[in-house]
Amino acid sequence: MQLSSSAFSSASAIPRRFTCDGDDLSPPLDWRAVPPATRSLVLLCDDPDAPAGKWRHWAAYDIATDQTGVAEGAGRDGGAARFRQAINDFHRAGYGGPCPPRGHGRHRYHFRLLALSVDRLSLGAKPTCSEVEREARRHVIAEATLVGIYQR
Repeated sequence: MQLSSSAFSSASAIPRRFTCDGDDLSPPLDWRAVPPATRSLVLLCDDPDAPAGKWRHWAAYDIATDQTGVAEGAGRDGGAARFRQAINDFHRAGYGGPCPPRGHGRHRYHFRLLALSVDRLSLGAKPTCSEVEREARRHVIAEATLVGIYQR
């Protein structure tokens, strides 16, 4: 399984428009070679370099297997998306772009796609990103990662 973006390549800088210093839009993401046994997908984004530990920026879940990506800005919590979104560490649903402390150096942002063996995750009405990941990990059959870099 492979995860990519037309906005940045793996281990390269995430463009400003996808960060808190820009338009705070989720980047366009595409995937391919999803295992045939996949019944749903989850997208996660987190920053393992955050000063207080892993900072969770996004969790989109219950993504149908006929989707091959998400468009730029799909992480806005507007309700038109074909998937559900969790509460991130900014305390809001949807995508929260990279926003590391100024002068803290380079931060790596891990965008991860999880292929799951279930159609839907069993979660409450407003789960957090960590709850989505914890439940998804119980059903993972494949995973792909795209790492972007951002610093302020």
